[in-house]
Amino acid sequence: MDCTCMELALEGERLCKAGDCRTGVQFFEAAVNSGTDDLKTLSAIYSQLGNAYFYLQEYGKALEYHKHDLNLARTLGDRVGEAKASGNLGNTLKVLCKFEEAIVCCLRHLDLSRELKDKIGEARALYNLGNVYHAKGKHTGRHGNQDPGEFPQEVKDSLMKAAEYYQENLTMVQELGDRAAQGRACGNLGNTHYLLGNFSHAIVYHQERLAIAREFGDKAAERRAYSNLGNAHIFLGEFEVAAEHYRKTLQIARQLRDKALEAQACYSLGNTYTLLKEYGKAMEYHIRHLEIAQELSDRVGEGRACWSVGNALTALGRNEEAIEYANKHLEISKEIGDETGQVAAQMNIADLKTVLGINTGPYSYRPNIQQDQTDVGMYRRTGVSRRHSMERMELMKLTPDKRELPGDHGGARPKIPKVQKAMTIASETIESPKSQSAVTESLSPEDDGFFDLLSKFQGRRIDEQRCSLKISTEKNGVVTKTENKENQETKSKMVSTPDSDNFLDMIAGIQGSRMNDQRASLPQFPGLNSQTVINQYLRQRNVGDVPDDNFFEMLMRCQGARIDDQRSQLPNVRQAPTVPDEDFFNLIQKLQSSRLDGQRTCLPDQEEMTNTNPVIPGKKKKK
Repeated sequence: MDCTCMELALEGERLCKAGDCRTGVQFFEAAVNSGTDDLKTLSAIYSQLGNAYFYLQEYGKALEYHKHDLNLARTLGDRVGEAKASGNLGNTLKVLCKFEEAIVCCLRHLDLSRELKDKIGEARALYNLGNVYHAKGKHTGRHGNQDPGEFPQEVKDSLMKAAEYYQENLTMVQELGDRAAQGRACGNLGNTHYLLGNFSHAIVYHQERLAIAREFGDKAAERRAYSNLGNAHIFLGEFEVAAEHYRKTLQIARQLRDKALEAQACYSLGNTYTLLKEYGKAMEYHIRHLEIAQELSDRVGEGRACWSVGNALTALGRNEEAIEYANKHLEISKEIGDETGQVAAQMNIADLKTVLGINTGPYSYRPNIQQDQTDVGMYRRTGVSRRHSMERMELMKLTPDKRELPGDHGGARPKIPKVQKAMTIASETIESPKSQSAVTESLSPEDDGFFDLLSKFQGRRIDEQRCSLKISTEKNGVVTKTENKENQETKSKMVSTPDSDNFLDMIAGIQGSRMNDQRASLPQFPGLNSQTVINQYLRQRNVGDVPDDNFFEMLMRCQGARIDDQRSQLPNVRQAPTVPDEDFFNLIQKLQSSRLDGQRTCLPDQEEMTNTNPVIPGKKKKK
């Protein structure tokens, strides 16, 4: 049955509101294919399609339709539509980590909302700006291992801007009496102050978030508030209070029947009881975390759990069981490429074998060369020398082993002539025929092929700098000009080749695209049946209605994405659904690091090195 564009769009909207966004998108796409001349309807379809694709996490398609919505609103002079489209575009760009462009779009949304005296739109724009700066700070700071409050100044500046916009949003939604929006603002303010190291402020905001979540019966928000309160109390050293909050987090996670959230709560409780030195309880929660991680196939979480269970068993003196978990941790770390985990697991295994009296030999602890180099870099950065046992490790040879060449039956390896050295000598002196023949004899057929390939590709650069000689000859009193044989052959080949015209046309087409890339194209709106509708709107608008400077600034800054698209991205971090995003695993590592530091020796001070006589390698020091 044929349906109109409006009917398809209404059905798509109904399906999206019912939660079936995938089917809703199909109806919206069918509405676009059906086409319409009603620009208001087309704008609504673009907006709904962008939001649906955003919900489905297909951010590229969401960005495409939100751009169509913004262009159409600008064409129609619809300030309200432009404000909403700018906000939607900013949110999408934020998720794509294009923070500078997202800030420009959100600021445009804020300016237009204030111009239109739209308080609700202004509050949303402030909230979106806070989200962008918060995400920018977290994204910039995630590459280091800093604890909250110890981030670089660039990260702190972004988080401070986020806190300012969240505070403005909170003030405005309080004036509007929007309790749900107040809860969201308080939660985000608590998270921002937590990252800034203002843990007391974070607790105040998270307690307010908890109260509003209980008021609305929002269990998911209540669970997040308890978890965030536990994290803040951990950094204040109030471990008992943190454990109580995490227990409530675990209860709500079980009520929600979410296994991943339950594992996160168990993980946090296990670490908290480790800090309290109640290793029996810690081991129980870590084992539960391990069971859920295995059930959900979370290898990262499984490795963390094995590490934690092994540490708890070691603290309880159950070293035989601990070494099994250490071996499992090493196996998982190798599988997922966790070099830090591999080094830690290998050192734990070595320590446990020493305690158990297992004779492993002088070379039992031997990580591969890549791990060893990483470990050496770590020691150099921290200023701590490596363990004495590391000095006995076999080092990989920096030069490759000798390959047996044809005719080589032992003895020294034949010297391969170096091209650079031969060229230098040739520029100063003339080689004797004897030396030239020796070099020629030493070259293999592979070398000849390489030089042929080199001259083939480099020859064009030399040929381009040559000019054709024209020799004048006089024959029977007539002067004729003859070109060299090579030019004549080239011309005859060009004339005789039947595809030469096609080739030249192809070259012209390729070069023409360079100019076309610099031209601006009129906006194309999929789903619009007739372009005359747009032309009528443009004629009705004032000829002097030129876009303001703010729009041009937004446009220029958004063009920066063309350069950023050519940059390489960092490798994706493997997801761990059973491990909390905002955990305090680094704190546990710091507290446990004394076990590793006890096996290291400190480098001598600079003053001691200057006052002592240098030791000559190979000679014993006199006592």
